[in-house]
Amino acid sequence: MAAWSIIGTVLIPWPAPVYATGTTVVPYSLNKQDTSFTRDELREIFFGRQTLWRNGSPLRVFVLPDQHPLHVRFSKEVLGVYPYQLRSAWDRMIYSGTGTPPATVDSLEQMETLIKETPGAIGYIEK
Repeated sequence: MAAWSIIGTVLIPWPAPVYATGTTVVPYSLNKQDTSFTRDELREIFFGRQTLWRNGSPLRVFVLPDQHPLHVRFSKEVLGVYPYQLRSAWDRMIYSGTGTPPATVDSLEQMETLIKETPGAIGYIEK
């Protein structure tokens, strides 16, 4: 398993970095208590089934719009699902009243800013 080093902020390690077009898509959070996730754990988080960090604090998930190229890559390459599968799960949460889907941000810059300003936040970035 590859591990990410700490560079200013904590990047969540990913067992098998995902490479495409010379860049890597990585989960991104400042929560120093959670530094290693499996694909299944990330699926639980991004599908809305896990709503708390391991320490019991609330988890806030941020994503890019469904058609954003980085969202498509993150869905397919990191989570191993198609973006429409995520959208379908989020829509079911809304219509059934069983949960709240991730907050959608307009840009990578906005995602990074919100993750830095929001306690318990997680999203993804291009490295």
